[in-house]
Amino acid sequence: MSGEAVSVVHRRGHAEIARLASLYRASGLGRSEFCRRHGLALSTLNRHLKKQQQQEHRGDGGVGRGPLVEVELAAAVSPVCPGDQPGALTVLLSNGRKVEVGDGFDDETLRRLVAVLERL
Repeated sequence: MSGEAVSVVHRRGHAEIARLASLYRASGLGRSEFCRRHGLALSTLNRHLKKQQQQEHRGDGGVGRGPLVEVELAAAVSPVCPGDQPGALTVLLSNGRKVEVGDGFDDETLRRLVAVLERL
């Protein structure tokens, strides 16, 4: 060789970058300084911080929580209360809360209710 310096690019995996993004949050350093110290591109850190923020906002960033839960449907549905209407939807949550909507419910109202419940 002619004495030129050769730099080797180290490609990090998703898990390593996610770990560094979490480490950044606890470091107290600015993004540029953190990236310089850890040899990380600023755009890579920004992308993974945004991804983590989106996961937390959706609620799937918690330990042991996933976006879907397996449920078992009953063979026959019988009203819980005598006044229940056929076609009503009842969701029993693990914390004891119950969400009920009747036939012909307003889907926008349900969407807003679910958004509020997800923030709790």
